[in-house]
This record gives sequence, structure tokens and C-alpha cells, in this order.
Amino acid sequence: MRLFKILKIVGVMVFIEYSTIGVAQEKPNILWLTFEDTSPQFIGCYGDENAETPVMDKMAAGGVRFTNAFSTGTVCSPSRSTIITGVPTYKMGSGNHRSNFPIPEFIKGFPKYLREAGYYVTNNYKTDYNIAGMDTFVAETWDESSGKAGWWNRKGNQPFFSVFNIPDSHQSRTMSMSYEWYEKNVLAYLEPEKKNDKDDDREISQDIELKIPAKKEFSGLHEKKIIGDTAFAMPPIYLDSEAMRKQMARVYNSIKLTDMKMGELLQRLQEDGLLEETIVFIFSDHGEGVPRAKTNGIGLGYRVPFIVWFPEKYKHLSPWGTSGLVSDELIDFEDLAPSILKLAGVEVPEYMNGRALLEKDREPAPDYTYLSTDRADNGPDMVRTITDGRYVYSRNFMPFFPEVKYIRYIDIGEITQQIRKDYKAGKLNEFQESMFKKKPLEVLYDLKSDPWEINNLAKEPEYQEMMEQMRERLEEKIMDDRDVHFLPEYELGEISETTTPYEFRKNKEKYPLKNILETANLVGKSGKAVEKKLFQDLNDENSCVRYWASMGLYAIKSDLSQNQLKKIKAALGDDYPPVQINLAASLYAQTEDKEAERVLKEFILSQNEHLALSAINYTLYLENRSSFIPDIKKVYNSEVGYKTKAAAEDFLDLEELLSKNKPEE
Repeated sequence: MRLFKILKIVGVMVFIEYSTIGVAQEKPNILWLTFEDTSPQFIGCYGDENAETPVMDKMAAGGVRFTNAFSTGTVCSPSRSTIITGVPTYKMGSGNHRSNFPIPEFIKGFPKYLREAGYYVTNNYKTDYNIAGMDTFVAETWDESSGKAGWWNRKGNQPFFSVFNIPDSHQSRTMSMSYEWYEKNVLAYLEPEKKNDKDDDREISQDIELKIPAKKEFSGLHEKKIIGDTAFAMPPIYLDSEAMRKQMARVYNSIKLTDMKMGELLQRLQEDGLLEETIVFIFSDHGEGVPRAKTNGIGLGYRVPFIVWFPEKYKHLSPWGTSGLVSDELIDFEDLAPSILKLAGVEVPEYMNGRALLEKDREPAPDYTYLSTDRADNGPDMVRTITDGRYVYSRNFMPFFPEVKYIRYIDIGEITQQIRKDYKAGKLNEFQESMFKKKPLEVLYDLKSDPWEINNLAKEPEYQEMMEQMRERLEEKIMDDRDVHFLPEYELGEISETTTPYEFRKNKEKYPLKNILETANLVGKSGKAVEKKLFQDLNDENSCVRYWASMGLYAIKSDLSQNQLKKIKAALGDDYPPVQINLAASLYAQTEDKEAERVLKEFILSQNEHLALSAINYTLYLENRSSFIPDIKKVYNSEVGYKTKAAAEDFLDLEELLSKNKPEE
């Protein structure tokens, strides 16, 4: 245990750490202003002249702005599991949204180590860390985690690490809640005279409400006005129409409100006399919460705005320099925990493998960073990505699902409803239509020349050498870190009954990843040799090899001969449930076979949420879903988990049996 003596010198608290060498070290305060679901394209200092983000712009002008910062996931809870532990999802098994599997006892929330070193650590207020035992984990991690938490509750003048998560740019604001809700909970706060406190029913009751005098350095930067639907350049991934502009204006206004709240917090920090004692980090948890961005394993899902501001007192701690510097250094969220620990003079645990970014003698930036996307809400997916900052390469291991999947939380959004309506009316161009079709096996985008990722370079002759290099790097990383998400989510659940996915992945005998990956790499490929190998692997002794073989057969189901479909039917008796589901979905989609129908219905009604969710999701993409309606209704009207319920709602909505979710005509 470390012992501290506190001396008060000219009003500043100096912590002297007693050690064998007796060296004094002053600790900086650290403030994180995190916000949700935002891509750099919508921030003023990143080049959007129409964005109104003066607080972020001011902090970037006085600090360091990063152009190649990436979240390790594309939806909140997986992303936050890496942020809080410093361990990537593909090691912990936390990649599937709100799966909450256990992690080893030795992996802690990194603020715990700051706390033990004398810091006051607070979180206001979102957790969503996607691990089991959340109450215990949160209590151990933070001095306080609540809607009232902040540096102001510390004892004396001890150094602090305070996190504020500002929710106003969340997908609920930008698209999922009704337009009337958005008017009341976003627009009303941009025109204060219209705000009615008595009638305030904001979705998250603990939103930060700081009472800061107007016309101060930060809070006075904003004009109180609404960004109209003609005040921005329409992203080319969407139809440029009046209806779509109305929806996209929500993004800009929600980010504007977020920026205003950052100003309030910084103003309070300044009025407390702490701004010049505090290093400030500003970043979002993943990409923008609109269709084709959040939840998708491309740059629009991973790339985030990221700003670090140093007061004069601590400018020497920046290895990049300060005051308006722009860095293209490649960083990701695995780097955050070790960076903060090192900044505070705390030893970094061995299980954290990210870089400590703020050290003068730090490790050089990597050539590539490895990113991952798995299930989001009730929509299964698996994408593995590698990027050098400019080029981003992604391998879709479930290419048969579109970029905009049938996910209730997305489809209730008026923007999604409008896009689907325009799609049915034939108003979209070829690229805009592609988000509703099967994904390519591989994508390669140039984020510098194509920030909206429209032009897939994967098949262009001049990029084949790069493609081969990125494929090799990706596979090396999967094998070196033993990516545990090549196990189906059902298997992760079974493993979690006796151990943790993190520990299980290390066992090469029980988890023969090389063999599993060899089969998984066939998914989305076609041809006689591929078909032969998939049917061969369908008889493998390892259940997860068979799982990926069945997944590969689902991907090419429309290419299979009648004889091959008979082989699939004969294999329906496999003793591994995920294999049965995949095979039944393949067979039923092509033949509406009664035995395949029986298998799917059995798993739709399963008490195991992972199996039920998988079976229901396959039915969403059937041309004829009518025979499953009674069973889906049973699920919808029973006590089941959120993900299963949401998938059932998707199904019933597609069958126009839930009028409340139907788009307006």
C-alpha cells in the first residue's frame, strides 16, 4: 500500500509519495468529457463548417486533436467494456451488446488503481460495461458513480479523475425517439424560453443540469438557436430530400446541445479554480448513431472525435506539443486505461496491452490497429477490422446480413422508416440501396479521400497487394490474441457457467482456433472447392468448426443443389444447437421443408435466449414468414429477455402486426 503525506504550499495540495527513494511527484487532475454516438464528420474542428461545436473547437484550438482515433467497438456496451478495463472485447468475450459474461477476478476497472493511489474517482453516471457482477464491479471501481458525482465531492484538495458522460447526442435523441420527444428534449433546450421544467420527462432523468452563469468563457460561446434543415451538407450516403434533412438536423442539434453541456462543465471547473490544474479528454464512445454508421464494422462505426487539452502547468506532459496541434497518430480505446494510469504515476497491470500515450519515451505508434464488431441489440453480426488510420479493411464473417439490419431500436427511428420508404419507392441510388442488401465479403475504404466510405476498393487491381497484407495482419492478430468471439454466443454462455471466456480462449486443446478460423474464412466464399470443404467440415469432431461450416452453407444456400440440400437435411440431427439452427435456416429458406420448420420453431421457443434470438433473426430474412407467426406471438406475449422480445417485435412489425411501429405514409 502506498502512503502519502499531504503538504499545503501556496494553496496547492502536493502529494509526496513515500518510497525507498523519497521522490515527490505532483499529480494532475484528469477530466473526461465523453459523449455518445458521434463521428468526427459532425464536429466543427474536424472540418464541418456548419456544425456548432464552439466548446470542442476551442479545446481543440488550445490542445491536441486526433484524426486517427478509433473505438474498439461500434455500439456502447462493448466499447465501454474496453474503456473501463483496458482489455479488448475479443479477449474478454464482451463484444456482444449487453451479454454481460463474467471476466477474471484480476481484471479491474482501471479507476480502482487510481483510487488506491490517492485519487478521488467519480463517474457521472453511465456505466454499461457489459460484464457480469456489475454492482460489485462499479462499487470497487469508483468512489462515486451517480448523477450527482463530480470532483466537487472530494475530500479536501485531493487529485481527481472525473468522468462525465453526456447523453444528448445518443441515438435515442438523433433518431430513435419520436420527433415530438426530440422537440421537447433537445430543441427546447436550444430555445430556453420554450422549455417547460414542470413538464420535463426526459428519458434519462439524471442528465447533467449545471447552473452556470451565462456569458462566461465556455458557457457564453453558444448562441441559443436551432440548426435548421438547410444549414448543412447532406451526407451522400442518404437521399438529399426535405424529409431526410429534417431528420439529419436532429444530429446537428443534439451535438450542439452536447457541446453546450461540455461548456457548462468546463465553466464550473474554471469557477472552482481547477481548470489550470486539470488535463481534459474529450471523445465519443463510437461512431454516429444513424443508419450505416453505429453498429457497422467500418470507419463510420469505429472512428471517433478525440481531443486532449493541457493547461499551461502540464503542457510538458504532451509528447505531441500543444495549442492547436493536429496528430494523425493511430490510437484506440485499448490505450486509454494505461495512458491514464501512467499519467497519474500508477503502475500498469500486465494484462493491459495498450500503449501509454502521454509518455515521452512511450512505445512508437503501431502500423495498424485491430477493431471488432459483434452483435448489436438483437442483430447478430461479426466483423473484424484492421486499419492504419487512412485505409480501413474489414472482413464480414456474416455477410448475409445487411448493414441496416432489422433491429427494432433502429427501425422505430423515423430516419430509418424514411430511408426504407424511399428504397421501396425506388428513389435511392445504387449505393444508397446497398445498405439494405447483403454485405460484401471484404471492404477496403480510403478514409482520407472517401470519409463516407462509398467506394469499396477491395476488388480494385491496384489495391490487391494492400489487401493481401491486411488480410495477413488481421489473421495474425486473431491468432495471437486468440479472439474468443469465433465461438458462437451460445457457447460463450455455456463456458461462463464454469469459467470466463478470457481464460477459456487460452486453451488450445479446447479452443482449436486455427482449425475454427480456417473454416470461418470460407464464409461468404463460393465454388465447388468451398462447398466440398464446408460439407467435409460439417462432420468435424469440433462443434465450433461445424458451426462455421453450417454458417458458410447458409451464406451460399441459394447456390446449393438438391442433393446438397438433402445432405443438410440429414445433418439436422447434429447435437450442437447452433449448427441445427443454421442448417434449418438454410434448408427452410430454399425449400420450406417441414422438418427444418420444426427445428426453427423449437428454438424460437427455447428458454435459452441465445438460441431463441438466433432462430428468430433468421426468420426475419425469409421471403415467407407466415408459418412462424403463432410461435413468434407466443414469444412476444411471454416473459423473455429484451433481445428476444425485440426480435419478436421486429418480426411482427415486418408482418404489419404491430401498427404502432409502422412508418407513416
